[in-house]
Amino acid sequence: MIHELATLTIDPARAADFEAAVTEARPHFEAAKGFVSFALHRSVENPARYHLVVGWQSVEAHMVDFRESEGFQAWRSLAGPFFTAPPCVEHLAQAI
Repeated sequence: MIHELATLTIDPARAADFEAAVTEARPHFEAAKGFVSFALHRSVENPARYHLVVGWQSVEAHMVDFRESEGFQAWRSLAGPFFTAPPCVEHLAQAI
């Protein structure tokens, strides 16, 4: 299993609407092939920054199966309008 770590920057004045959009988008992740887990964390020090942490069975499950799906398009349609900077995405493998 790997984790997708997406750093998302929004206008903090729109946080409640952004969180509602992510809540609406979550089922699209959950329905995806290779989906394992989902969490959204908000930075305490920088309230404009969120970290989306999604567990996937593999990088391919995220980058191919999900990214090429209608679910990904729905996610971007719901959350994308809130982004004030392009998301920064990396994949993490547990080291210990």
